[in-house]
Amino acid sequence: MGHPTVIYPLPDLPPSGGPGEVITVNTATPDYPQPPTVHTVAFVDGQNLFHCAKTAFGHTYPNYDPKRLAEAICAARGWKLTQVRFYTGVPPKDRDPHWHEFWAKKGTSMSRKGVHVVTRPLRYSEELLSDGTFAYVAREKGIDVRIAIDIISLADKKNFDAALIFSQDQDLAELVPEIRTIATRQQRWIKLASAYPAGGGSNNSRGINNTDWIPIDQALYERCLDPNRYN
Repeated sequence: MGHPTVIYPLPDLPPSGGPGEVITVNTATPDYPQPPTVHTVAFVDGQNLFHCAKTAFGHTYPNYDPKRLAEAICAARGWKLTQVRFYTGVPPKDRDPHWHEFWAKKGTSMSRKGVHVVTRPLRYSEELLSDGTFAYVAREKGIDVRIAIDIISLADKKNFDAALIFSQDQDLAELVPEIRTIATRQQRWIKLASAYPAGGGSNNSRGINNTDWIPIDQALYERCLDPNRYN
């Protein structure tokens, strides 16, 4: 069979829903007034953001600047961005030195800008591809769980009023009732918002269910590019 090919970046994500409205009202905490200053923490699923941008706009590598994207979205809504947290899987150096070096350098650059970077090693499994060949395919494990834990933990500590989540992962919709419970116990307003590239070649216009949906058009995305390629 020979040596299987290592595939990275991760395989394209399937759409999580069909066409629909691009904005929906967050129903997490409807009974409390919005605070005068909406302190916001951004939670960025790096691989989900990359694959959505690739599908929507044709970008071939993770060329975004997550801090600039979060700043632009918060500025447009009058929110005060207090922290950016970035999450991604990273291949081991012996598996894929190119992408290992890329994420090491990009992670260092983001950290210097004040971004909190969380990485997890990619897991590999041999899989049968549609063309009948076998390949070792990289999969992220634990990123969505880590994001969910951090959102719940920081909400419980009252570290934000709004969680700006860069992802279309519908598994994160499980957060909504948990945040509602926290908001009720603390008697305060909390918003969950899902931001994602939309338009162009994308056929998925849905954000995370029961959150505000914030589509990112190509013009906004490309105003927030990272000029460094890191390889």
